[in-house]
Amino acid sequence: MASKEIKNRGVKSLKEVQTVAEGLKFLYRQKLLPLEKYYGFSDFHSPSLEDADFDHKPMILVVGQCSTGKTTFIRYLLEQEYPGSRIGPEPTTDCFTAIMHRDVEGVIPGNALVMDPNKPFRKLNYFGNTFLNRFQCVHFPNQVLESLSIIDTPGILSSTKKRMSRGYDFPAVLRWFAEHVDLIILLCDAHKLELSDEFSRSIMALRGYEDKLRVLLNKADMVDSQQLMRVYGALMWSLGKVICTPEVLRVYIGSFWSSPFRTSENRVLFEREEEDLFKEIQNLPRNSALRKLNDLVKRARLVRSHAYIVSFLKEEMPLFRRDNKKRDLIYDLPVIFSRIQQRHQIPAGDFPDCAKMQERLLNRDFTKFKSLKSKLIVGLDELLTTDIAKLMPLLRQEELVAAEQPGVQGGPLLVTKRGPFFEGNPFYYSGPNGECEELTEEAWVVLKDKPKYDEIFYNLSPQDGKLSGIKAKDWMTSTRLPNSVLSRIWKLSDVDGDGMLDDEEFALASHLIEVKLEGFGLPPKLPADLVPPSKRRRKTSSTENREDCVEA
Repeated sequence: MASKEIKNRGVKSLKEVQTVAEGLKFLYRQKLLPLEKYYGFSDFHSPSLEDADFDHKPMILVVGQCSTGKTTFIRYLLEQEYPGSRIGPEPTTDCFTAIMHRDVEGVIPGNALVMDPNKPFRKLNYFGNTFLNRFQCVHFPNQVLESLSIIDTPGILSSTKKRMSRGYDFPAVLRWFAEHVDLIILLCDAHKLELSDEFSRSIMALRGYEDKLRVLLNKADMVDSQQLMRVYGALMWSLGKVICTPEVLRVYIGSFWSSPFRTSENRVLFEREEEDLFKEIQNLPRNSALRKLNDLVKRARLVRSHAYIVSFLKEEMPLFRRDNKKRDLIYDLPVIFSRIQQRHQIPAGDFPDCAKMQERLLNRDFTKFKSLKSKLIVGLDELLTTDIAKLMPLLRQEELVAAEQPGVQGGPLLVTKRGPFFEGNPFYYSGPNGECEELTEEAWVVLKDKPKYDEIFYNLSPQDGKLSGIKAKDWMTSTRLPNSVLSRIWKLSDVDGDGMLDDEEFALASHLIEVKLEGFGLPPKLPADLVPPSKRRRKTSSTENREDCVEA
């Protein structure tokens, strides 16, 4: 990592860069960072960026009120609990948790985490020790986390607890994460829809990042269709009062956990919504470079407007009666914004929030502001007009390479080999035609319940001793388990990969369904004692076929 950093810092022109991230780092250090330091941008807005902010994996920020299912959703996505996670009806998650991949399981406390130059959290020390005591990073091996990281957050307090103090600026921390993540998932409880004051303030802190924001109306299986329609309308009406944009937010409706649906009335809707959400999550690595470029351009425009505002206030300060003039300038800030906009032809959307800017200017000494430095402004204009355009061919090249990659894989995000639970061809799973090698002589644990499963199997009218994918799907969906769970059960059960289930494979599928209904997890690979006896005795010449039979 150190050699990579030295290599990046040795770049002297855009012609030498090899990746979009490397080009963005070069442009930021050469043309944007000097302007930020000169005009004190970090005193009014977000802290300066570091190399780790351009190199990190895509991140997802999960936000929501207490007991809306944030940690449960993360467990559903990862198909395992992360170290230290707690789930319950009461507020359980009491800290910000960065969930990342590493071969060894461990926990890094916040004060140590912000010292690591290889992680994009160094600037969080700005929020003080109280916040850092409520911030941690957990790392463990997980296939989903190989491609992205997740930020779990404390539950937003309801109105009954709104007077409780956290000891740090919660909305400001949310805004910092919103600036750095690729996707913001806002969870709401369809069964208990309540938008508290802190919830409204937290959503307002996300203003400006609506393009990253997605709303999940969770636990929708606990209400019927008519109630769901009313809850959806109430949610959109409440969000419309807080998010002041003409665009409608994307709302995903469903029940994001691995337990059976309470009611299957809207099952088809929930499954389609889940697939749409997972497709968006899968595409995050492909769009990561474009997102970082977009965020840098947005930041550069804000820095430019900040420089004009600060230099204008500096020019307007007199030699005497400065306090009175300062008060007048702050009061007239909306007019000043308009004058700067007309003088320098800057779009109104590039300016910061006027009310927040007025609040931050109250405690500033205007005499210490810097006058306009043309050389820095010219460099920033070059960045926006020509330099970013030079990176576009490199961006398109990276997008073509990324399009050939499968995206985020693991857990419920597998888009291949989902058998009849993959939308489209019910026999999409076209695995090897051969059967598995002899694996073990251990007893088959499903054997004791096989007579019970055989009765169900033959009642489904198999043909030539096998059930088609369509017939098996109809029975398996009657268990009300989500399709993402059933697809993994299908993949584990269809040992020979022929897209059909014989009596032993059907018994195995039934056993795994019962295991899941009892609240246990599914194995990532089929254990040897679960492999049907007939699939152990026959051998094939290919070792790959054997691996395909037992891996999920």
